Amino acid sequence: MQIKLEIKGLKALEYALKTTAKELERAEVMAINKTATKARTEMKRAISSEFTILQKDVNKKLKVTKARRGHAVAVLEPIAGRRGYSMNLIHFLEKKPGIREQKRRIKAEGNRPQLRFHIKRGGAKTIKGAFIGNKGRTVFKRTGKGRLPIEPVQTIGVPGMFKTRRVNERVLARIRKELPIEMERAVAHVIRKRMK
Repeated sequence: MQIKLEIKGLKALEYALKTTAKELERAEVMAINKTATKARTEMKRAISSEFTILQKDVNKKLKVTKARRGHAVAVLEPIAGRRGYSMNLIHFLEKKPGIREQKRRIKAEGNRPQLRFHIKRGGAKTIKGAFIGNKGRTVFKRTGKGRLPIEPVQTIGVPGMFKTRRVNERVLARIRKELPIEMERAVAHVIRKRMK
């Protein structure tokens, strides 16, 4: 999935402002790229507010292809990782609970309480039999009755988060708000430059 930013209906604006087509194209590219940068920032914030992932980790998985002269379209899209669009559950492992909570869990679950994961904000999830391996880098589960075979436990990654309706709506609302403002600023900028 991608989010594309472009502006339509510039002929009337060109005539009204008496700017040249070249100047207007420059303003259009500037406005689209500024808005794409803001959309990326909003995407980071939106994903981090819905899921327990840091903005800097989201940022690594987002790509903006900038608009340019002759192709005034910017594209914001997620980048797939080595394992495609999913992430291992180790990224969402609950931090060590306090002593009182540990005692409560041992009492309720026995000496080996279940691992807990916080994928979405506000709720914890347990996966029966999940364990940490690979020097603390991966969560696994057994696929049979014996110790082997095992498989990594994957969950939603940044590309999947990118597609969620609430995140998408928030980013599109920011684009709709910012694009006209940035276009107005960019046109004013090219006009000021011409008048110098």
